[in-house]
Amino acid sequence: MDLVPEMKRNRFPSMNFEAEILTAPHDNSELYVIPSMRSLTVEEYVEAFKSFLDHSTEHQCMDEFNKKEMPNIMAGLGNGKSTINVLGVGSGTGEQDLKMIRILQAVHPGVFIDNEIIEPNPQHVAAYKELVNQAPDLQNVSFIWHQLTSLEYEQQVKEKGAHKKFDFIHMIQMLYRVEDIPNTIKFFHSCLDHHGKLLIIILSDSSGWASLWKKYRHCLPSTDSGHYITSSGITDVLKRLGVEYRVYEFPSGWDITECFIEGDPVGICMMDFLTGTKNFLGTAPPGLRRQLQEALCQPECSSKKDGRIIFSNNLSMIVVES
Repeated sequence: MDLVPEMKRNRFPSMNFEAEILTAPHDNSELYVIPSMRSLTVEEYVEAFKSFLDHSTEHQCMDEFNKKEMPNIMAGLGNGKSTINVLGVGSGTGEQDLKMIRILQAVHPGVFIDNEIIEPNPQHVAAYKELVNQAPDLQNVSFIWHQLTSLEYEQQVKEKGAHKKFDFIHMIQMLYRVEDIPNTIKFFHSCLDHHGKLLIIILSDSSGWASLWKKYRHCLPSTDSGHYITSSGITDVLKRLGVEYRVYEFPSGWDITECFIEGDPVGICMMDFLTGTKNFLGTAPPGLRRQLQEALCQPECSSKKDGRIIFSNNLSMIVVES
């Protein structure tokens, strides 16, 4: 319901968001303004993402994959070389990187690991470096950070004309925010050495995100700047490239119960992450807000467990051969 039903609503595009102004009738000089919707800044996205991780099993899901599948995947890396070259693309604060490096150390004891990282966020780079400084078990591992986007790194490599090859490249939950997904995958696949492997972790087609993006896209605001891509979009690219790959599916959930509690600060932060929009619950038109909350409750998006609403966050781990 509109706050002031007798007023007329005017819309006009402004940068990357739609501003809404409610103007009073001619006999009333008062002006009512609804705060405009806008995309999250980098800092706000980091904060919203932390809230997502705190209430989801995403990292536990990756840990399960690491435990069950990664030792076998990594066994064939390096082809007997004394140094294994690793590249993390969009590595964030490094927690998942270091877990994989430790598996690599266990599978290839005594081998030197040359680990390079592409990460544009300076706060993430600083946190990653701090994590390395606090880790006593990373002997025989070198670290080089490139504070660049994946596209900037690609352009830098092409300008230099020097194409370093890697035995293992991983792109974990980062392809949503690159400009050109097919060409990004093609470039980093070309960076693989013989017998190398590229790991792409992306949302599964069986996730609630896939249903939300396909069936209920009209419920999402234009301020959400990421790509709506799931595993089938990636495997379509890999098929066109003619490369060999294998997909591993792992279940994951995100407890979004607080999204439905009026004024709950955790729920507000979760909805910001889900929509890529700052204070979505406070700035979105009531109809859009209601539509999205209804969509989130649909069985193809979420399930109920012990009175909680669990959004499906299933992941696909795609391992691509060189």
